[in-house]
Amino acid sequence: MNTRAEHVREHRSILAAAEKRLLVRIAGQLPRWVGSDHLSVLGIASMLAAGLAYGAARWDARALYVVVAALALNWLGDSLDGTVARVRNCQRPRYGYYVDHVLDLFGVVFLLGGLAISGYMNPLVALGTLASCLLLMAESFLAAHAVGVFRLSSLRVGPTELRILLAIGTLALVGEPRVHVPGWGAVGLFDFGGVIAIAVMNLALLGSAVRNTRDLHRAEPLPRVTEIRT
Repeated sequence: MNTRAEHVREHRSILAAAEKRLLVRIAGQLPRWVGSDHLSVLGIASMLAAGLAYGAARWDARALYVVVAALALNWLGDSLDGTVARVRNCQRPRYGYYVDHVLDLFGVVFLLGGLAISGYMNPLVALGTLASCLLLMAESFLAAHAVGVFRLSSLRVGPTELRILLAIGTLALVGEPRVHVPGWGAVGLFDFGGVIAIAVMNLALLGSAVRNTRDLHRAEPLPRVTEIRT
């Protein structure tokens, strides 16, 4: 059975370089008993906590502070598990890739499920955001297999930048802000943000699909048909 990684990671987000240096430093200071699997569990548990806290915020806005703390813990677990494996030279490429991204899928469902019942985002907007996010993730997983490049960011924005934006927006929800949109009037901050996110993710999906299809078409041209003359 082939145990080698079959793709390369490409991370070009705004904070990628600084984040990598910080994660390597943290990984070097962790006690040996803290392993990658422990951090993966921390990552998914914190996303579940964030979703539950969003749901609880429907009745008590103070739960929004719990969401921000959970997002910070999710960054620590989700970003550090692979770094620890690389720093300690104990990588399991296929296992790590599969487990990490299966947990990411569940995490997105937990998070947006919580938002859908929070009262701060229209359930249809939350559903559209979830569908767009899952489509974009699926395309990146397919590209990792077919093109050999797994892109962790799109339009210079990666998971860390998204967590920061989400945390800032969540803190703003404490005051229940609304955005005035010409022709629509006042709409909720997360409804407005969700519609923007849907548009951006679908544009990124379309652009990536076109680029990868073009590259694969060039890499695998149709063979020339030779005529057999009698």
